[in-house]
Amino acid sequence: MDFAFDARTEELRAKLLAFMDEYVHPAEQVVHEQRAGLDSPWENVPVVEELKAEARRQGLWNLFLPDSEYGAGLTNLQYAPLAEIMGRSPQLAPTVTNCAAPDTGNMEVLAQFGDERQKKQWLEPLLAGEIRSAFAMTEPEVASSDATNITTHIERDGDEYVITGRKWYISGAMHPDCRIFIVMGKTDPDGADIRRQQSMVLVPRDTPGVTITRAMQVFGYEDHYHGGHAEVVFDHARVPVSNLIGEEGGGFAIAQARLGPGRIHHCMRLIGMAERAIELMCRRAVSRDAFGKALAQQGVVQNWIADARVAVEQLRLLVLKTAWMMDTVGNKGAHTEIQAIKIATPRTVVGILDRAIQLYGAGGVSQDFPLAELYAGARTLMIADGPDEVHQRSLARRELKKYL
Repeated sequence: MDFAFDARTEELRAKLLAFMDEYVHPAEQVVHEQRAGLDSPWENVPVVEELKAEARRQGLWNLFLPDSEYGAGLTNLQYAPLAEIMGRSPQLAPTVTNCAAPDTGNMEVLAQFGDERQKKQWLEPLLAGEIRSAFAMTEPEVASSDATNITTHIERDGDEYVITGRKWYISGAMHPDCRIFIVMGKTDPDGADIRRQQSMVLVPRDTPGVTITRAMQVFGYEDHYHGGHAEVVFDHARVPVSNLIGEEGGGFAIAQARLGPGRIHHCMRLIGMAERAIELMCRRAVSRDAFGKALAQQGVVQNWIADARVAVEQLRLLVLKTAWMMDTVGNKGAHTEIQAIKIATPRTVVGILDRAIQLYGAGGVSQDFPLAELYAGARTLMIADGPDEVHQRSLARRELKKYL
């Protein structure tokens, strides 16, 4: 395993670091100020649109997609340090580079499983940043940690599918440019194989019978950057059979293919969040005095900073190893490593952010610093894309299987 950056990665890192310093970080406060002056918090913010144009001009666009026909053609190992840099401003940087979930996962699904018409109609405008999208899987009335539990019905009626169900925490659905949902439901609810009961269909947002009932908050945040999270009702919504992605019964497998890259992308960005937290801790520690000496001279603060540095270095190596394995043996071959980083990274970064918040005192939980919002995002990732306990269960079974 060689984790040294190649020439292309070095070039993109330098451009991205400069872009972050010159454009992204200065815009973080501007976004809040401009959004406060809008008629609706879901409207497009002018500075965000300006940054998108600049990122595209600089070639910092669609870096996440390994398919060179549609994206940058980077390997997971090449993309990892770039995603980490974007993770230092996880709400803004991925959005303005067109590398933000849920669009990234949806573009990957369409690139891998969509037919030519679906790619032309939906993938191309998503790649161009002309529209946004949402992924509708999670449901409020079942334990969605087990995707086989979903109850949304996708019933065929002649040349149409009729979709009926209720979803929530559907990321991206509140964005004014959201035009398409990828909806997972059951086309064969009584099928013998519980992992072949589900299918995925494309449902335009303006389809009759599709109603966004409310925006969902995450620790009080509405996550405007990523288009928010919504509760959505599908009441006998009809779409053509040609809107099926892949084949009937293939929804569960497509979901797993979508979630593998998504999980490592989250972990890459989480390391950037942790690096931002360490930087903020150090700046605070050297600028504040308590009980007659600088916070940086307090033993407990030194321990927090040292432990955070050790933890981040460990996590980065594990994420890079996982990226390397995904590139060399595929997502299935890296299954154990993907689960390991999904367990270890969010919980470790939550701990680092918690210490940083403690160091900032009242400021740490305020809107004047990014720590509270970073914490909300990191803590959510202990649930999103499969909760820790599901990954632990699967990982333990894999280990135990060697001895049974």
